[in-house]
Amino acid sequence: MSAPRIVFMGTPPFAVSSLEALHNAGIPIAAVVTAPDRPAGRGRQVRASAVKEAAIRLGLPVLQPERLRDEGFLEALRACGADLFVVVAFRMLPEVVWRMPRLGTVNLHASLLPRYRGAAPINWAVMHGERSTGLTTFLIQQAIDTGDVLLQEPVPIGPDETAGELHDRMATIGSDLLVRTVRVLATGALAARRQETLIEGGPLYDAPKLTPSNCRINWSWPASKVHDHVRGLSPVPGAWTELVRADGVTEHFKVLRSERTGMGGQGVPGSVNDADAGLLVVCGEGVLRLLEVQPEGRRRMPAAAFRAGLRGSIHFK
Repeated sequence: MSAPRIVFMGTPPFAVSSLEALHNAGIPIAAVVTAPDRPAGRGRQVRASAVKEAAIRLGLPVLQPERLRDEGFLEALRACGADLFVVVAFRMLPEVVWRMPRLGTVNLHASLLPRYRGAAPINWAVMHGERSTGLTTFLIQQAIDTGDVLLQEPVPIGPDETAGELHDRMATIGSDLLVRTVRVLATGALAARRQETLIEGGPLYDAPKLTPSNCRINWSWPASKVHDHVRGLSPVPGAWTELVRADGVTEHFKVLRSERTGMGGQGVPGSVNDADAGLLVVCGEGVLRLLEVQPEGRRRMPAAAFRAGLRGSIHFK
């Protein structure tokens, strides 16, 4: 059986690997749907999405609807004559869109569903100290991330791996999984499984959108939990805390990389060991060494270099 004709939907860099893999596999792509160009960066210059840039490079038609229910956009989708829609890191689709193709709409999600449903599955898996996660392809239905599962691929997480590093690995692994899914789905030999049949012990964590409140460091946590929190938010948006200088001035302060020391801590959580050349911070249990930081209004830098250029005692709260 020939490969199905698809429409690809995605926006951020994570989706680019999948678009390229589908194109390189010879799967016909009738169009690419992505977000409209938006102002970005400090200069607020209008920029195309990473997926649009890739689509143009590959010579693929691009659709950029403001509203997914717009009749002009729906008509353009129908005109594509696609057998299947493929979604990777895009916005929530209305039913009139995801029901349109005869084979349905497939989504690639960066967790082993039903675990870590939501907007930030890679970040939350690392923040919770998981030793493994995975990728899932599933058929979209009305409730977000609840559709029947097609294929899954486990992915180990290194003990010091950041969310950014894991993201890049999973983008490549996910693209291969997606190509396999599309090829097998077209044959009719792929049986979808309800997510309720895939629950095997352990908590079913959600993966909500990252906000300033859930990115803040709590120094009363054990050092291992703070370490997981830091690497789960690195490089963006970054785990943050408040740095209090000797004169009482408080500033926003990001921690982008850390390491566990195995040391027992004494003192108030958030206090800094000034005898150390770097930044050793007391936690609720144990001590964490900060390796890379970003003080307010400055670029990221080695923590030791920041401490060396700072006079007076500091602590975090």
